[in-house]
Amino acid sequence: MNVEKPEWLEQMEGILETLNEGVLIADDCQRILFLNERMERLMGVPRSMVLGKTSESIYAGEDYEFLQSQIARGREQGHNRYEFFVPRPDGTRVPVIISAREVEDPDGRMFAVVTFTDITDQKRAEHSLRDANLQLERRADEMRRDLVLAARVQQSLAPRTLEWGRVLVEAYYKPVLSIGGDFGLVSPHNASYLDLLICDVSGHGISSALLANRIYTETVSLLRGGAHPGKLLRFLNDFVVDQISVSGFMFTMAAARLEQQSRQLLYAAGGHPPAFWISASGELRQLESRGTILGAFADAIPEDIVETYELSPGDRLMIYSDGLTEVWDAHGEELGVEGLADMAARAAPLSLAAMREALIHGVNSFSATPPHDDMSLVLLEVR
Repeated sequence: MNVEKPEWLEQMEGILETLNEGVLIADDCQRILFLNERMERLMGVPRSMVLGKTSESIYAGEDYEFLQSQIARGREQGHNRYEFFVPRPDGTRVPVIISAREVEDPDGRMFAVVTFTDITDQKRAEHSLRDANLQLERRADEMRRDLVLAARVQQSLAPRTLEWGRVLVEAYYKPVLSIGGDFGLVSPHNASYLDLLICDVSGHGISSALLANRIYTETVSLLRGGAHPGKLLRFLNDFVVDQISVSGFMFTMAAARLEQQSRQLLYAAGGHPPAFWISASGELRQLESRGTILGAFADAIPEDIVETYELSPGDRLMIYSDGLTEVWDAHGEELGVEGLADMAARAAPLSLAAMREALIHGVNSFSATPPHDDMSLVLLEVR
């Protein structure tokens, strides 16, 4: 259908043809007066098929109704911008941003100038991003499930509260992340002796937990075989140096064995914070590590690694990880071993369970920030 174009449109056709966006111009009766070449390519039909017709020749049904509602809104506001599509004869739809504006020519007639910006590439990128996000969400869900399971496994490595004959043990474990690098053992062997230890693996998270689990397995096997603390530390150090050998990986351990009848205590530690031996009278003695950091050097364990002590009724032994000492107050002062020793001495008159709670509360109250390291604690009392 031939339509009469206003003079201003004829003058602007050359410019409109150079635009990279589709352009459609319609009169106040919604008859299409002009399409540029870019719009023709978007539609996939010759422009002659739609010139002189209304948008009803392009859109149908609910799509046409939606378009009419947008046209009405544009008339109220003078302009409108929204996301829609351009249908093609093959049934495909080209996603576009439609921007419509009403203009008035010198003769007072109203026209709609509509631009169509092809957003196919943007939609394709959004689709790819959406697929990638879905895959990431699925992977994140898998990791969350794995971490929940790993945390349950890690909790199984935590030392346990125990009553063994005339010996009472209280324990505490809290990883700084959902899983951590500390583990502990409180393991009685019939009525003969009780093994207890704390191991602190460098780092946090999954890698540290995996290495801690591997060392834990070897530790349990050795203890079941009757290995005393010195042999235990020596074998674990050699095992990690020879078999794991991960750059920058190291661990510390404090291990003790208490004989039931004699109350004789065998103690050995490598690179670990000093244990506290608190007598029934309240005197506190620090049991220093004779070995160095484990897992890094073949000669970390000296021949005299084991020390022997005689515990009396009322004596207590405290083994812990450095997560309890490496905390800082609001002034930047570190609690340290001496600060923790003072807390332990003050809490010693309490019951063993109350002493444990007082120590954890004291450390948390001292620290001006959330914990940055795993916390492990084992308290033993001879009654």
